Amino acid sequence: MGKYSIDEFIDSTGQRDLGEGTFELERDRLLEINLEGKVWTKMGSMVAYLGDIKFTREGVMEHGIGKMLKKAVTGEGVSLTKAEGTGKLYLADSGKKISVLNLDNQSIFVNGNDLLAFEESIQWDIKMLKKVAGLMAGGLFNVKLEGTGMIAITTHYDPLTLKVTPENPVFTDPNATVAWSGNLQPDLKTDVSLKTFVGRGSGESLQMAFKGDGFVVIQPYEEVYFQAGT
Repeated sequence: MGKYSIDEFIDSTGQRDLGEGTFELERDRLLEINLEGKVWTKMGSMVAYLGDIKFTREGVMEHGIGKMLKKAVTGEGVSLTKAEGTGKLYLADSGKKISVLNLDNQSIFVNGNDLLAFEESIQWDIKMLKKVAGLMAGGLFNVKLEGTGMIAITTHYDPLTLKVTPENPVFTDPNATVAWSGNLQPDLKTDVSLKTFVGRGSGESLQMAFKGDGFVVIQPYEEVYFQAGT
């Protein structure tokens, strides 16, 4: 079999059963879900599937009036598709790197745009960061996931997790912040001197302040979800 033959290409890029459970990282940027039942996925993330799987856009009242109202406020922030059935489902999101987390009666906040999929056993709710409405057009929303089960999040390039302790708070750029532990409630603050000194554009002097015990996940990329003043 030649180095560049079709057979060699198929062999080197072929799907492999890794035995990792419901969620498997088939590649760094491709998630395989061994579906037997139901999962929630980010709308538009399906790239392929095998088997008998039915896809349904999340119903307006599927999660109750509270979440419907929050979606209206956040401009539909999180749009989900329900995948039901038996088979293999492949998800990706613009080539972003995927990380799988197995929650064991734990909770985590994830930026709404960085949530790829989660098992039906996970409870979720949309959260708006307080104090942000007057600082950033469109606000800044995230999703709290809690319980026991698997979730998949995405990052531009490799994620970095920083420990937060009472002695060492962590300050991050909101557009580079992907997730944080469920016990943390970040504050938002503006740093006019930083903006003046560095000469950055409006909005980039806004920082998230994490204090207490926990962790925060960042990415080496500033993801812009909205334009200030629009």
